[in-house]
Amino acid sequence: MKLFSAGASPFGRKVKLALHVLSLEAEVEFIPTDTSQPDTENRKQNPLGKIPTLISEGMAIYDSRVILDYLDGKAGGGKLFPAGGTERARTLIQAALTDGMMDAAILIVYEGRMRPEGMQVASILDYQRGKLERSLQALEAKSITYNNGASPDAGEIGLACVLDYLDLRAIIDWRALAPSLQAYMTDFAASVPGYHDTLPDGIPDAPWRNR
Repeated sequence: MKLFSAGASPFGRKVKLALHVLSLEAEVEFIPTDTSQPDTENRKQNPLGKIPTLISEGMAIYDSRVILDYLDGKAGGGKLFPAGGTERARTLIQAALTDGMMDAAILIVYEGRMRPEGMQVASILDYQRGKLERSLQALEAKSITYNNGASPDAGEIGLACVLDYLDLRAIIDWRALAPSLQAYMTDFAASVPGYHDTLPDGIPDAPWRNR
Protein backbone atom coordinates (compact mmCIF):
# COMPACT_ATOMS: atom_id res chain seq x y z
CA MET A 1 0.00 0.00 0.00
CA LYS A 2 1.03 3.62 -0.57
CA LEU A 3 -0.08 6.63 1.44
CA PHE A 4 0.14 10.12 -0.04
CA SER A 5 0.14 12.74 2.71
CA ALA A 6 2.12 15.53 4.37
CA GLY A 7 3.77 15.54 7.76
CA ALA A 8 1.64 18.34 9.20
CA SER A 9 -1.72 17.10 7.91
CA PRO A 10 -4.01 16.08 10.80
CA PHE A 11 -6.05 13.98 8.37
CA GLY A 12 -2.93 12.16 7.22
CA ARG A 13 -1.82 11.67 10.79
CA LYS A 14 -5.17 10.05 11.59
CA VAL A 15 -4.38 7.40 8.99
CA LYS A 16 -0.82 6.91 10.22
CA LEU A 17 -2.02 6.45 13.79
CA ALA A 18 -4.70 4.00 12.65
CA LEU A 19 -2.06 1.99 10.81
CA HIS A 20 -0.07 1.68 14.04
CA VAL A 21 -3.15 0.75 16.05
CA LEU A 22 -4.05 -1.95 13.50
CA SER A 23 -0.42 -3.15 13.20
CA LEU A 24 -0.43 -2.37 9.48
CA GLU A 25 2.21 0.40 9.42
CA ALA A 26 4.91 -1.90 7.98
CA GLU A 27 2.70 -2.58 4.95
CA VAL A 28 2.49 1.05 3.82
CA GLU A 29 4.95 3.26 1.96
CA PHE A 30 4.60 6.91 2.95
CA ILE A 31 4.93 9.37 0.05
CA PRO A 32 5.33 13.04 1.09
CA THR A 33 3.01 15.21 -0.99
CA ASP A 34 2.71 18.95 -1.57
CA THR A 35 -0.91 19.71 -2.49
CA SER A 36 0.06 23.08 -3.96
CA GLN A 37 2.05 21.44 -6.74
CA PRO A 38 0.01 20.92 -9.94
CA ASP A 39 1.65 17.79 -11.32
CA THR A 40 1.88 15.23 -8.55
CA GLU A 41 1.13 11.53 -8.46
CA ASN A 42 -1.46 12.25 -5.79
CA ARG A 43 -3.47 14.46 -8.18
CA LYS A 44 -3.31 11.76 -10.81
CA GLN A 45 -4.70 9.23 -8.36
CA ASN A 46 -7.14 11.50 -6.52
CA PRO A 47 -8.94 14.02 -8.76
CA LEU A 48 -9.68 16.21 -5.74
CA GLY A 49 -5.95 16.60 -5.17
CA LYS A 50 -6.46 16.35 -1.41
CA ILE A 51 -4.57 14.32 1.14
CA PRO A 52 -4.44 11.69 2.41
CA THR A 53 -4.87 9.23 -0.44
CA LEU A 54 -4.28 5.52 0.06
CA ILE A 55 -3.44 3.27 -2.86
CA SER A 56 -4.38 -0.36 -2.22
CA GLU A 57 -5.61 -3.24 -4.37
CA GLY A 58 -5.52 -1.04 -7.44
CA MET A 59 -7.81 1.58 -5.86
CA ALA A 60 -7.23 5.18 -4.85
CA ILE A 61 -9.06 5.50 -1.53
CA TYR A 62 -10.04 8.84 0.03
CA ASP A 63 -10.97 10.75 2.26
CA SER A 64 -9.44 9.93 5.67
CA ARG A 65 -12.62 8.50 7.21
CA VAL A 66 -13.12 6.23 4.19
CA ILE A 67 -9.48 5.14 4.48
CA LEU A 68 -9.95 4.32 8.17
CA ASP A 69 -13.04 2.28 7.37
CA TYR A 70 -11.14 0.40 4.66
CA LEU A 71 -8.19 -0.30 6.96
CA ASP A 72 -10.52 -1.43 9.74
CA GLY A 73 -12.03 -4.00 7.40
CA LYS A 74 -8.59 -5.09 6.28
CA ALA A 75 -7.67 -5.73 9.92
CA GLY A 76 -10.80 -7.80 10.56
CA GLY A 77 -13.35 -5.09 11.36
CA GLY A 78 -14.84 -3.70 14.54
CA LYS A 79 -11.64 -2.09 15.78
CA LEU A 80 -11.83 1.54 14.64
CA PHE A 81 -15.60 1.49 14.11
CA PRO A 82 -17.95 -0.64 16.25
CA ALA A 83 -19.99 -3.07 14.21
CA GLY A 84 -23.35 -1.45 14.89
CA GLY A 85 -25.80 0.06 17.32
CA THR A 86 -25.43 3.10 19.52
CA GLU A 87 -21.68 2.69 19.98
CA ARG A 88 -21.12 2.84 16.23
CA ALA A 89 -23.28 5.96 15.99
CA ARG A 90 -21.35 7.62 18.82
CA THR A 91 -18.03 6.83 17.16
CA LEU A 92 -19.20 8.15 13.79
CA ILE A 93 -20.52 11.34 15.41
CA GLN A 94 -17.24 12.03 17.19
CA ALA A 95 -15.31 11.23 14.00
CA ALA A 96 -17.50 13.71 12.12
CA LEU A 97 -17.01 16.35 14.82
CA THR A 98 -13.23 16.05 14.88
CA ASP A 99 -13.05 16.03 11.07
CA GLY A 100 -15.09 19.24 11.05
CA MET A 101 -12.72 20.76 13.58
CA MET A 102 -9.77 19.83 11.39
CA ASP A 103 -11.46 21.41 8.38
CA ALA A 104 -12.08 24.62 10.34
CA ALA A 105 -8.50 24.75 11.60
CA ILE A 106 -7.05 24.20 8.13
CA LEU A 107 -9.27 26.90 6.64
CA ILE A 108 -7.97 29.33 9.26
CA VAL A 109 -4.40 28.40 8.29
CA TYR A 110 -5.17 28.81 4.59
CA GLU A 111 -6.82 32.20 5.13
CA GLY A 112 -3.61 33.44 6.69
CA ARG A 113 -1.30 31.69 4.26
CA MET A 114 -3.00 32.33 0.93
CA ARG A 115 -4.02 35.97 1.30
CA PRO A 116 -1.57 38.89 1.48
CA GLU A 117 -0.86 40.38 4.90
CA GLY A 118 -3.77 42.52 6.00
CA MET A 119 -6.14 41.02 3.44
CA GLN A 120 -7.50 38.18 5.56
CA VAL A 121 -11.28 38.20 5.85
CA ALA A 122 -12.16 38.59 9.52
CA SER A 123 -15.67 37.17 9.09
CA ILE A 124 -14.25 33.93 7.68
CA LEU A 125 -11.75 33.59 10.52
CA ASP A 126 -14.45 34.31 13.12
CA TYR A 127 -16.81 31.79 11.52
CA GLN A 128 -14.24 29.01 11.60
CA ARG A 129 -13.05 29.85 15.11
CA GLY A 130 -16.67 29.74 16.24
CA LYS A 131 -16.87 26.13 15.07
CA LEU A 132 -13.79 25.26 17.09
CA GLU A 133 -14.98 27.08 20.20
CA ARG A 134 -18.42 25.44 20.15
CA SER A 135 -16.94 22.02 19.51
CA LEU A 136 -14.44 22.31 22.34
CA GLN A 137 -17.16 23.51 24.71
CA ALA A 138 -19.35 20.58 23.70
CA LEU A 139 -16.50 18.13 24.33
CA GLU A 140 -15.79 19.70 27.71
CA ALA A 141 -19.46 19.38 28.67
CA LYS A 142 -19.25 15.64 28.05
CA SER A 143 -16.20 15.24 30.34
CA ILE A 144 -14.60 12.91 27.82
CA THR A 145 -11.97 10.51 29.15
CA TYR A 146 -9.70 8.03 27.41
CA ASN A 147 -9.65 4.46 28.71
CA ASN A 148 -9.33 2.21 25.64
CA GLY A 149 -5.65 1.43 26.11
CA ALA A 150 -3.92 0.51 22.86
CA SER A 151 -7.21 0.26 20.93
CA PRO A 152 -8.71 3.70 20.26
CA ASP A 153 -11.64 4.05 17.90
CA ALA A 154 -11.74 6.42 14.93
CA GLY A 155 -13.33 9.25 16.91
CA GLU A 156 -10.73 9.03 19.66
CA ILE A 157 -7.88 9.05 17.14
CA GLY A 158 -9.40 12.09 15.46
CA LEU A 159 -9.69 13.99 18.73
CA ALA A 160 -6.03 13.49 19.61
CA CYS A 161 -4.94 14.52 16.12
CA VAL A 162 -7.00 17.71 16.03
CA LEU A 163 -5.86 18.87 19.48
CA ASP A 164 -2.24 18.37 18.48
CA TYR A 165 -2.86 20.25 15.22
CA LEU A 166 -4.39 23.19 17.07
CA ASP A 167 -1.16 23.41 19.05
CA LEU A 168 1.05 22.94 16.00
CA ARG A 169 -0.53 25.93 14.23
CA ALA A 170 -1.28 27.92 17.42
CA ILE A 171 -4.87 28.39 16.26
CA ILE A 172 -6.77 28.44 19.53
CA ASP A 173 -6.08 27.83 23.23
CA TRP A 174 -8.10 24.66 23.55
CA ARG A 175 -6.93 24.13 27.15
CA ALA A 176 -8.81 27.24 28.23
CA LEU A 177 -12.04 26.04 26.63
CA ALA A 178 -11.72 22.34 27.44
CA PRO A 179 -9.25 21.83 30.30
CA SER A 180 -10.34 18.25 30.94
CA LEU A 181 -8.98 17.23 27.54
CA GLN A 182 -5.45 17.55 28.93
CA ALA A 183 -6.08 14.39 30.94
CA TYR A 184 -7.52 12.78 27.81
CA MET A 185 -4.34 13.56 25.89
CA THR A 186 -2.14 12.31 28.73
CA ASP A 187 -3.90 8.94 28.83
CA PHE A 188 -4.11 8.65 25.04
CA ALA A 189 -0.43 9.43 24.48
CA ALA A 190 0.66 6.99 27.18
CA SER A 191 -1.35 4.11 25.74
CA VAL A 192 -1.72 4.34 21.97
CA PRO A 193 0.99 2.87 19.73
CA GLY A 194 2.40 5.30 17.20
CA TYR A 195 1.31 8.45 19.03
CA HIS A 196 4.83 9.79 19.53
CA ASP A 197 6.17 8.40 16.25
CA THR A 198 3.53 10.32 14.26
CA LEU A 199 3.87 13.70 15.98
CA PRO A 200 4.45 16.42 13.36
CA ASP A 201 7.78 18.23 13.29
CA GLY A 202 7.83 21.52 15.14
CA ILE A 203 4.95 20.83 17.51
CA PRO A 204 5.39 22.61 20.86
CA ASP A 205 6.29 20.66 23.95
CA ALA A 206 3.57 19.32 26.22
CA PRO A 207 3.84 16.86 29.12
CA TRP A 208 2.15 14.06 27.18
CA ARG A 209 4.40 14.55 24.14
CA ASN A 210 7.51 13.62 26.09
CA ARG A 211 8.39 9.96 25.91
